[in-house]
Amino acid sequence: LIRHNIDVRLELTTYYKEHSSYKLEMPFGTFYLFGKFYVAEINEGVHLNYTKLRAIFEEIIDFYGKDAKIGFIANRIHTYSTEPHVFNIVDMEFPILVASGFVVYNERAYRNATLEKIITRKNIRRFNDLEEAIEWVTNLKELAIL
Repeated sequence: LIRHNIDVRLELTTYYKEHSSYKLEMPFGTFYLFGKFYVAEINEGVHLNYTKLRAIFEEIIDFYGKDAKIGFIANRIHTYSTEPHVFNIVDMEFPILVASGFVVYNERAYRNATLEKIITRKNIRRFNDLEEAIEWVTNLKELAIL
């Protein structure tokens, strides 16, 4: 599970190179918005709190629309902290996510994702490979019928 010196940014994947997306750069991370899902890469050392999550979702809603149903992948290439209980609050305000996947690259990040999975009401899948997470989200039946 631990990967050293491997660049796992979305921009280096075949999927990114073959599919168009909107790249949203914010002071605390970069977000790639595709047709039915988006990928977040949060910057190193960021504390992802309610204010930042709300700002992200306002941009997401502007792009997809308030009635959209989309998937989400957190490509956790950097170390950052979250407030998992805030995920539930933001989800109630912006109920557009049908599925979430967290891609982690070490044991500590896996444990953190497990804790977040327990605290949040939404179903979260954990992955240790970005391409696998993209394969999963692009084949979700909940997004295929939309």
